[in-house]
Amino acid sequence: MLKEERQAYIIHQINLHNKVLSSDLSVQLNVSEDTIRRDLNELAENGQVLKVYGGALSKSFQFPFQDGNVYAKESKKGIARKTISLIQNGMTVLVGGGTTVIELARIIPEDIQCTFFTISPLVALELAEKENIEVILVGGKLSRNTNIVTGAQVINELSEIKVDLCILGTNSLSIDDGITDSDWEVVQIKRAMIKCSHKVAILSIAEKLNSNQKMKVAPLRDVSFLVTDLDPAHPSLKEFNKTIKVI
Repeated sequence: MLKEERQAYIIHQINLHNKVLSSDLSVQLNVSEDTIRRDLNELAENGQVLKVYGGALSKSFQFPFQDGNVYAKESKKGIARKTISLIQNGMTVLVGGGTTVIELARIIPEDIQCTFFTISPLVALELAEKENIEVILVGGKLSRNTNIVTGAQVINELSEIKVDLCILGTNSLSIDDGITDSDWEVVQIKRAMIKCSHKVAILSIAEKLNSNQKMKVAPLRDVSFLVTDLDPAHPSLKEFNKTIKVI
C-alpha cells in the first residue's frame, strides 16, 4: 500500500471512530508502529488530525463548532431530525456527547418542555438556548480527548437518577457485540448512563454499523431504538430490525 493510500485509510478511521491507536493501525495495515507514528506526525503537521499519546484524534470531534471539520455532517443532521420524534413533553432525558448529539441539541423545538441531563458541556451550551428546557450538567473531570466528563463522581451521580430516555452516539455497533468503544473511561460512563435509563436510543451513521472496538459497553438487547441515516427498511438493517426498533 502506498503512503497516500495508507494515510487516507487512517484519516477515514479517525473521522469514523473519532480516535485511533497506533498499535491498532499497525495491525490493520500490516506495517510497523514507527511507520504509523510517522504518518500521524505528518497528518498532524498538515492540520488533518490531532496527535495524542499512542494515536490521534479527529478534529471533527474536538472542534465540533467548526462546520468544516464535522465528518458526515448532513447525515448527522438527518439522524438528529429523526431522533426528535422520540422526545416528548415532560420527559427526563439523558444525553451523551459527540457531533450527532450536538446536532440534535441544536434543533430541539422551542415548545418542548423537558429536563435534560448531559455529560457534555458542549451539548449543555446548545440545550441552554432553549427556554423551556431545564439543563443539568453532570459534574466530573473533563476529558480533553472526548469533551465529556468522566470519573467516579459522574458514575455516582448517574446512579442516583432515573430517566425516561438515554440518547447516545456510538463508536461502533454490531449484532453480535452490541455497543463497543475504544476508551475505557467512556465505556464506564456509557454503562452507567444505560443502567439509569428506561429506554436507550443509539444514534449512528451507517458506516459505523457492523463494526467493533476492543471494549464492550452493552449488548444489543439493552438498546431500544437505533437511529441511522438509512431508511429503516434498508437491507443492511435487516438483522438490527429483528432485535430493536430502527428509525
